[in-house]
Amino acid sequence: MERERFSPDELRDCTARYDIGNVQNVQEFTRGSARSPKVVIETDRGKFLFKRRVQGRDDLAKVAFTHRIQAHLAVRDFPLPGLVPTRDEGSTMLAVGDNIYEMFHFVAGQPYDGSIEATFQAGGTLGLFHKLLKDFRGDYKPPTGSYHNAGSILQAITRTVSSLPLESRPPEEKLKGLVDSLKASYKNSAAEVERLGLADWGEQIVHGDWHPGNMLFRNRRVAAVVDYDSARLQHRVADLANGALQFSILAGADDSTAWPDRLDERRLTAFVRGYASVYDIPSPQRRAIPLLMCEAMIAEAILPIAATGSFGRMEGYGFLCMIDRKVRWIASHLDRLQSAIAG
Repeated sequence: MERERFSPDELRDCTARYDIGNVQNVQEFTRGSARSPKVVIETDRGKFLFKRRVQGRDDLAKVAFTHRIQAHLAVRDFPLPGLVPTRDEGSTMLAVGDNIYEMFHFVAGQPYDGSIEATFQAGGTLGLFHKLLKDFRGDYKPPTGSYHNAGSILQAITRTVSSLPLESRPPEEKLKGLVDSLKASYKNSAAEVERLGLADWGEQIVHGDWHPGNMLFRNRRVAAVVDYDSARLQHRVADLANGALQFSILAGADDSTAWPDRLDERRLTAFVRGYASVYDIPSPQRRAIPLLMCEAMIAEAILPIAATGSFGRMEGYGFLCMIDRKVRWIASHLDRLQSAIAG
């Protein structure tokens, strides 16, 4: 996909709405969605990141909700790129025609390096996020969708039978065995999480997309957390489990069939310990984490494959076989993983 860019007039007219000082340099910023143009602006007052939001993700009420979350966190010293208000209206959301723009203070940092120290810090920062938003309320009705125990996920598993390309689709019996295995793993994990008491654990605003790509690090400490568009009302342990998965999963190159079955248990333990150092995790919720990780892994893979037959550039059937292997590995090592994160 060709990357979208600002027109010169668009960039000039929109940035003129902000009081950011005298512009000295403007450089394209190529991280993130290619459908969302971004530039780094250097001025005599510092560096800023200016972006146009992807159309379709720019509902005014939803954006305002995510901005209120960021403002709530910012005044409590949570690490994030601060939003810059417009000069005239003092709004952090600039709407021009059908487009919405945002200006952030630029935060320099490095990507996640996979170290135990950075993993511990990532878990602790999620704990702080949840702690600071425990009682957050607003007029906006936030999304409530979850990867846990969702009928839509089970339906999507079934749809993969017809979504895989004919030329690479395995024999029907082989595909049915995979589908049945994924369904059973998803159902069994969800049922055990319910048995542990999820319904009684309460919900709050969570991040919804806690992964290494949404964080910048400096000296292995979290310098900034970005992208609040997936914020929703959910059980915090579901957010915690997804984060634990993202920071402990072992991947590889484009050939998913070569990815290892196992998780990085040291990083899993470090992430949970980091979280617990800031925000307590009751024992039943600790036991639920590996089970929710299984659900999250299946959900994240199955939805795009059911829709397109592939996972990004990777062939769908092989990717689902890899997910099935990883989920089975967690199930066969469940007692050990639960003991490791028991505290």
